[in-house]
Amino acid sequence: MTMSNTEIKMRERINEKIEKAGATSKKTAVTITEAELDAQEQYWLPYLLGGFNCNIQKTSDNKYYYKDYAQNKKLA
Repeated sequence: MTMSNTEIKMRERINEKIEKAGATSKKTAVTITEAELDAQEQYWLPYLLGGFNCNIQKTSDNKYYYKDYAQNKKLA
């Protein structure tokens, strides 16, 4: 199954905003408001969480963080 261009763009936008908010672990996870996700990004978030190779994780208290932040920084 391939990802659409829209899905790829939304994944990138959400990843960037969560990373920018400093949510790089469960300990530093942020809410949707703290990550400043717009309505369109909020709509896509549940869909992307269930997707293949998703780096965004949700905590039990409805906060989000960028799961593989440290690993991806090493690869860059």
